[in-house]
Amino acid sequence: MKISSIAKLFVVLLIASQVTACGVLAVGGVAAGASIAADRRTPGVQAIDKGIELEAGNALAKKFGDNAHINVTSFNQKVLLTGEVKDADIKGEAGSYVKAMKNARSVFNELIIGPNSSYTARANDSYLESKIKTQMIFTDQLPSNSMAIVAEGSSIYLMGILTQNEADIAKKVASNTNGVKDVYVYFDIISQEEKVRLEKQGKADQTQPSSPPKFQ
Repeated sequence: MKISSIAKLFVVLLIASQVTACGVLAVGGVAAGASIAADRRTPGVQAIDKGIELEAGNALAKKFGDNAHINVTSFNQKVLLTGEVKDADIKGEAGSYVKAMKNARSVFNELIIGPNSSYTARANDSYLESKIKTQMIFTDQLPSNSMAIVAEGSSIYLMGILTQNEADIAKKVASNTNGVKDVYVYFDIISQEEKVRLEKQGKADQTQPSSPPKFQ
């Protein structure tokens, strides 16, 4: 289903202003309902993902303080850690903490050992995320609401529930964006039949690749 021009513009404006998911829900029941309906995760899994992000993010920030800058992204209960940590011990501890969470079915620890990124670098990453998200919205046959896009140090990390064709399109859009250094993907690849089923029932397949490929 194609999104109307007005709807697309509305979403783009939300992205540009970096409104959080909670902010979107507060806009109104129609907008919130549309967002949930377009996501191939069930509402329950969406809530679990948000809980993982909040719990892990708060716990790791409290535990490591200024010795780390850790971002936690969860999609379909697959958890991605990005950012910077002071040393290998902190990286390992952060990964172990998330792996021990009962609702996390897999963890991808992409933390970099080094100084915390500057505000300028983080602003550039936010800009890249917004730019890619906008391009995804305007790309036909691409379910942008069934993906998470994370930028860290000009590298892009993609998560989502997509068919192979959709995954190829998403990787191409991200890799062709100016300013992007590398693109890493962590997709749950589904069949066309599963796509139809999910769009009707909103229930995500739990299968996943054993290791994510890198796309350049």
